[in-house]
Amino acid sequence: MSGAGPASLSRSGSAPPPSDRKREALGAGSPIQPIIKDVGEIYSRLLDHRPVIQGEIRYFVKEFEEKRGLRELRVLENLKNTIFETNEHVLPKCEQAMHDNLNEAFKRLQAANNMIHRLQEREHEERKLQADKLMAREEKRIAHWEEFMKEQQNKQAEVDEEHRKAMERLKEQYSEMEKELTKYVSF
Repeated sequence: MSGAGPASLSRSGSAPPPSDRKREALGAGSPIQPIIKDVGEIYSRLLDHRPVIQGEIRYFVKEFEEKRGLRELRVLENLKNTIFETNEHVLPKCEQAMHDNLNEAFKRLQAANNMIHRLQEREHEERKLQADKLMAREEKRIAHWEEFMKEQQNKQAEVDEEHRKAMERLKEQYSEMEKELTKYVSF
């Protein structure tokens, strides 16, 4: 790494530039001079990326400007034409078709809604009729039950009356029998 540099030029006899003279004067004849030179080369190779970056920038500009040409402009123009055509022709057709279809769908929905409403009214009327029939049956059943209960009470009253009369007859019979028995016991 200690190839041709400021130190080797001064040894060969040619005059170094004025800025190199100060460096040479500071490090003239010292063993540090080749080390400084090597460090400078290492720095420029590893840490100084300006030459590489400048080359990449030149390559990018060349690719972008020369090879691509007007391709992006053509793509944008085609896109603009497509959008214009869509706005002028396709969008109105879509809007008209959508409007027609939505009107048709709305009419169908209204018809379906009316049919469902009529069905609900019929169902409501049927339920009301069934409820009325059920109520009439319930009232008839209640009336029949009340009649049955009155009849049962009347029968119970009759049975109680017959029982009471039978008890009185039996009492009279037993009292007569007792009287007769007392007649016979007294003998």
